[in-house]
Amino acid sequence: MDIIDPILGIAEKLYALCEEVKANKQRCRRLAKRVASLADVVRAVQCHGLGRQPELVQRGLQELKLTLEVAEKVVCKYTSSTYLRRIVKAHNLGDEFETLNERLNDAAQLLSLALQVEQREVIEKVFDNAKRKKEDVKDRTSDYEELQTSLQTLAKETQGTKESVNAVYDTVNQTNKDVKDIKCILESLRKPNIPLLDIREIGPGELTYDVPIKLIMKSCNSEVFKGEYNKFTVAIKRYTYPVNTSPSQIRSIFNKEVETMKRFESPHILRMFGICVQNENGLTPNYLIVMEYCEKGSLRQVLDSTRKLPWYRKMGMCLDAAQGLYRLHQSEEKFKVHGCITSSKFLVAAGYRVKLGGFELAKTETSLKRNTNKNSSSSIYVSPQQLQNVNHPYDKACEIYSFGIVLWEIATQLVPFKDCSTQSIHEKVCQKKMMEPLPNDCPDHLRELINACRSYDPFYRPNAGVLVDKLRKLAEQYEDE
Repeated sequence: MDIIDPILGIAEKLYALCEEVKANKQRCRRLAKRVASLADVVRAVQCHGLGRQPELVQRGLQELKLTLEVAEKVVCKYTSSTYLRRIVKAHNLGDEFETLNERLNDAAQLLSLALQVEQREVIEKVFDNAKRKKEDVKDRTSDYEELQTSLQTLAKETQGTKESVNAVYDTVNQTNKDVKDIKCILESLRKPNIPLLDIREIGPGELTYDVPIKLIMKSCNSEVFKGEYNKFTVAIKRYTYPVNTSPSQIRSIFNKEVETMKRFESPHILRMFGICVQNENGLTPNYLIVMEYCEKGSLRQVLDSTRKLPWYRKMGMCLDAAQGLYRLHQSEEKFKVHGCITSSKFLVAAGYRVKLGGFELAKTETSLKRNTNKNSSSSIYVSPQQLQNVNHPYDKACEIYSFGIVLWEIATQLVPFKDCSTQSIHEKVCQKKMMEPLPNDCPDHLRELINACRSYDPFYRPNAGVLVDKLRKLAEQYEDE
């Protein structure tokens, strides 16, 4: 178990770093406590061995080492840059704690397989899901309040600096940017917090539209409009055909779904605000689903644009997409897969932030749709196993293959298997076991990850958690450059 000492070394260094940060202090300290608890577990494994399931525990150790390396890199950002830049970056990095804590929880679950009952109970208390989420909400609130106070003070100090160095062109330019950054963050902190809004039935009077009402997207059975709800810009999906289901039935299904949807709340999953029934007592009521608005449209639309994206941007988009998939895969067993991963299922918000969508209020939406024959799905994203056998069960490994195709799309900005028939795709993927090539300038580590996801043999495909850790390391590297 040569991996033990490196893990303990990283944990010790990370614990010390968490005491030096100047922003997001509570979340850093909570992270440090959880790392310390895991270090105790690793020491127990070192003393007593890998237990009855050594392969799983060994995997847990390997993934923990990777997660700790990523966590160290993230926390270092809070201590290595100038105070002003540290504060600005701290706000942008706040969401990373959610995934880091989930990855530590994954490691705790695997490593606990090697522990005695008493030891297992201790680690389960530290990583109890309900308790952990309450702690994280409390820490996030505390950090945001401290950040707002710090930024207000810094804005005044920086403005004063701007006036005193007016003759130095470069410094003034940088100072102007600093002031602008601070003001933007302060403004965002004053807005309502999306996670604090309940998913619920929304009254017709709570929605407003731009006038004239503009259609932003249309399909064979729905239209999407831009509007506003509770000071948020939202996308409002309206069904364009008669619905046989009564409003009371829709509400019953919706209310049962809400608790399920809350489990998927994440900055990397498209936020659902709720449903709305207009003209309920009329002959043709309108059924609306209200969701987060992503100004750049779908990932496929962004990739189809003529603009060539730099690699640091592509890395960030790959990471965002992986975090959305990971949030879904590590949730409860019943909802372990998305079921239809394509580049059109990811939406792109301001700053090229990618969010996973396409499964919003699934039962409610299904109840709204008329019973029509479904068209056969595209073979582009289908795993070799399902191409060869339609009865092959759809699982996480199949979904990772589909996700690998999406990563290839981000890397190349091309359409996969363009103009190929289903038969041609089957021949290339199943018989020739070929992968479409990546560009020559694709970074080697990203190339390895994308090819691993597209492996013919599902054994070689990584899980979503490992993808997140590796992509975060790559994104951090390219951000530094």
